[in-house]
Amino acid sequence: MCGRFTLMASWEEVVAYMGLLEVEPFPPRYNIAPTQPILMVIAAEPRQPGSNLPDRRAMLVRWGLIPRWAKNPKSLPLLINARSESAEERGTFKVALRHRRTLIPASGFYEWKTVGKEKRPFFLKPRDGGLVAFAGLMETYADPNGSEIDTGAILTTAASADIAPIHDRMPVVVRPEDFARWLDCRRLEPRDVADIMRPAEPGLFEAIPISDRVNKFANVGPEIQERIADAPPLAVEPQKPAKPPAAPKDDGQFSLF
Repeated sequence: MCGRFTLMASWEEVVAYMGLLEVEPFPPRYNIAPTQPILMVIAAEPRQPGSNLPDRRAMLVRWGLIPRWAKNPKSLPLLINARSESAEERGTFKVALRHRRTLIPASGFYEWKTVGKEKRPFFLKPRDGGLVAFAGLMETYADPNGSEIDTGAILTTAASADIAPIHDRMPVVVRPEDFARWLDCRRLEPRDVADIMRPAEPGLFEAIPISDRVNKFANVGPEIQERIADAPPLAVEPQKPAKPPAAPKDDGQFSLF
């Protein structure tokens, strides 16, 4: 499960890490929530042979995939995640996995550990700093009135050994050397990139206990990532699968969508 994440890098860092043609400058975002616009990277039109120009571009997509076949999106659950193990068999995600694989730059994500009746939030960030790229899927939904909206979801997989004590799922993290393969939907089918949809290597992320200020998506400042000093040590024993926190409702405040 991935219900919140963050992108704090500068647009120059995102361009360099993702190998983009260009991207409009954007401010740091510390608490990205479902239904908000997120940055997705897709393959651009092929360049001329021998060109050194990047062949990827970025676009803003509503976080919450709406299948093309949906007649009434409001009757569907909010599809912010897709299980990588079953996405190819599910009609909701099958076509996107074949034809519209994307990358989502991120500076980390948030997860909640269930302890009794309490949910303790953690900020999971790359241990060495910098960016990571989540595997994503995109669909363009056309409503009955003819207007279109680009929507997307994050692929998830089983948690790595160091994240499992917090939650049993995590985003699929695509390594830079696999970017080109993952985005190549012209030649490569899901079975050709199945090896990419695996847990991240242990030690990639550092788990920082934080306060419950992150629970409110109206809290968007860097203070939500501050480590709390009195956090109990993180248990290493396996935990029962926890129900994720309820996704925030779209109250219409995001004018882009």
